[in-house]
Amino acid sequence: MTLISRIYRFNRRRPWSHNDFYGGWVVDRVASSKARSVLDIGCGTGNLIGRLRVRVEHVTGIEPDPEAARVAAARFADIPSVVIEQRRFDQRDPARQWDAITLVASLHHLPLTQTLRDLDRCLAPGGRLVVIGCYRESGVVDLAIGLVATVANMVIGVLKHPRPTDHFPLEMTAPTAPPRETLSEIRVVAGEHLRGARIRRRLFWRYSLVYDKPSPTHRRSVSGRETG
Repeated sequence: MTLISRIYRFNRRRPWSHNDFYGGWVVDRVASSKARSVLDIGCGTGNLIGRLRVRVEHVTGIEPDPEAARVAAARFADIPSVVIEQRRFDQRDPARQWDAITLVASLHHLPLTQTLRDLDRCLAPGGRLVVIGCYRESGVVDLAIGLVATVANMVIGVLKHPRPTDHFPLEMTAPTAPPRETLSEIRVVAGEHLRGARIRRRLFWRYSLVYDKPSPTHRRSVSGRETG
């Protein structure tokens, strides 16, 4: 058995969610924007929504996977401030806008350029986009950070599962796909379509992107026609 296969087997018996690891950070970014309505794209079984709903007035979650959407809908069935829709992002109401939009490990399932354009359209003026995304590793820096993440992943796995398990959490059983773009490619596309987006490399094969859509007042002030 190779070292890689041993690590894979070790991690499968001590599963934990890299996405949930960043959940609190995402919620804090949304709450600090003063958003009242939030769209969570690729909401899965609703772990992030469970955190968001106590900080904002209304949350809509969309999830293409039927089983995950069913679980999320049942989970929030008695909570009027949460709506779960089993659909793809491209099946949304194109005229609707939200104060904040979140994507956690969802953006790489979608065509990057078109999706960033659509996300900008879906944001209300002054709204905030918060992304925790996956990128394709490329180069020495990615390799080095990947090695650190591999060790940290095993340590956290042991802390969370002192006794190995053969059962994956339900939220970790949804369909996955490998990321297509490198972090450098994501930076370039985001720079073209989300001016001012702040992108940072994160641990556990993730990056963060935060984008604040300018409000009309801000646009007029910047142009010099109005100081607001």
